[in-house]
Amino acid sequence: MMDLLNQPYPLTQEAIDFYQKNRYIKLKQVLDASTLAYYETTISKQVARLNQQALQLDQRDTYGKAFLQIFNLWLEDDTCRALVLSKRIGQIAAALMQVEGVRLYHDQALYKEAGGGITPWHADQYYWPLSSDKTITAWIPLQPVPLEMGPLEFSAGSHQIVEGRELSISDTSEQKIAQRLRVTDFAHVVEPYELGEISFHSGWVFHRAGANQTNQTRKVMTMIYMDKNMVLKAPENENQRKDLEKWCTGARIGEVIDTPLNPVIV
Repeated sequence: MMDLLNQPYPLTQEAIDFYQKNRYIKLKQVLDASTLAYYETTISKQVARLNQQALQLDQRDTYGKAFLQIFNLWLEDDTCRALVLSKRIGQIAAALMQVEGVRLYHDQALYKEAGGGITPWHADQYYWPLSSDKTITAWIPLQPVPLEMGPLEFSAGSHQIVEGRELSISDTSEQKIAQRLRVTDFAHVVEPYELGEISFHSGWVFHRAGANQTNQTRKVMTMIYMDKNMVLKAPENENQRKDLEKWCTGARIGEVIDTPLNPVIV
């Protein structure tokens, strides 16, 4: 498994071009079944151990119904650390963004419980105090994700839209961004994920996920990467201020985010 995590993935120029145009891509057979099963066991144990959500689903707001969210598992467990710092996945991220290398912003497990609600339309980078758009998230399902389980949905090429970037994940973002996207020509893409299929999306592309209508948890691990030369910017909202304190501890505004929490992957 460690060999696979460090082996290059055969990424084509066609795939890079697709990502550059649409700012998302789904790639098949990035990880094999045995590797996913191995990491699913460990990640699920850590999610169960670290989860602090005590409310029942029907008592939560829209954000709380969307998923259980557990951060920086690479600091909690050596097995999780091996996946998060995988050169195979980091090299894909760097190639898609066309940068020399990437460093970690943070990781997070996103477990959408059985009966869990939608993840509203949003752009991730609203939350990040990062000075450029050279950001990318690897979305790694730990099992196949059929449509009824709530796979990611993308508005292909919507990174070009500025309107809606100021919205946090909420009922308001779902309504206002959906309304804005309806009057564009950007393709709305929602497809199931095969086992071993991983998607990558940029920080400014709009995306959402449907509700989990099954009786099983949708188990997903994610890693957020940034250009290894990413410079910290002054926060523009309260969420960016919190992210600076939590994920970029020790970094200085106007300088490269070179901290122990943000290791270079490749």
